Amino acid sequence: MALYHPQLNSHGELKHLLTIEGLPAAILTQILDKAEDYVSVSDQEIKKLPVLTGKSVFNLFFENSTRTRTTFEIAAKRLSADVINLNIGASSTSKGETLLDTIHNLEAMHADMFVVRHAESGAPFLIAKHCKPSVSVVNAGDGRHAHPTQALLDMYTIRHYKKEFQNLRVAVVGDILHSRVARSQIHALTTLGVPEVRVIGPKTLLPKDIEKMGVQVYHDMRAGLKDVDVVIMLRLQNERMNGALLPSAQEYFKYYGLTLDKLARAKPDAIVMHPGPMNRGVEIDSAVADGAQSVILPQVTFGIAVRMAVMSILAGNK
Repeated sequence: MALYHPQLNSHGELKHLLTIEGLPAAILTQILDKAEDYVSVSDQEIKKLPVLTGKSVFNLFFENSTRTRTTFEIAAKRLSADVINLNIGASSTSKGETLLDTIHNLEAMHADMFVVRHAESGAPFLIAKHCKPSVSVVNAGDGRHAHPTQALLDMYTIRHYKKEFQNLRVAVVGDILHSRVARSQIHALTTLGVPEVRVIGPKTLLPKDIEKMGVQVYHDMRAGLKDVDVVIMLRLQNERMNGALLPSAQEYFKYYGLTLDKLARAKPDAIVMHPGPMNRGVEIDSAVADGAQSVILPQVTFGIAVRMAVMSILAGNK
């Protein structure tokens, strides 16, 4: 008998993807393995599979994101779904309609899946709790809380280049306090068996008691990068900062920007990742971002396959 989980059905299969936290390693591995099947679709002359034929996927982006929305749209269309991008700025929510009213009206239009990005933490959970049993919800980022598909595409990227998780040292660097991506990454890394996850950043940009998530904390970047296999850089989330948490962007770059000199502390074959968008000269130097160890552009490519995998599994295609 499977334990109750808000993202799993009674058979222990994925029903919604709302957060990495609490998902078993087997589910994460299932998604990564499924994504492996879809990576080659991008190289085919006809980039279409009939997996979601007749299904309607609604992209509900209450918060801006060109990259995430576009990759979800491409992923759904490659699976032959009908994709509806809701212009939230011109939608009924701006006229006083509640979030759940909007959802119920869209359900009446026979929606099969909602991809939700929202500035409020927990919004996708609320939608999943109140939508019809036949509808699946994918969290495309909610507040400071979670961004599960970004974490999954990052895990796919790591596995692609490093083959396994069991012997790795991974460093997550930067504004972890405001980053929903970092939280999801840390949960994914620890669930998949990475023995050493490090977080690096100034005290003002690290959550209190982050050690409880099973990570090692470093405030000195050079020390934190020593002998790591993977470096994940995060952008400064200026839009979520209240008050002056940093002296200046230049000061931040001096101590926490990834340069070739600092990267030399990592293993020679270490890979450099970034969920984007990048602030060049703030958290990463162009010589690194465009360098031989950077896998930032492959991350974007893999993101389409991972989102195809998630949608496919949610639609019952195991």
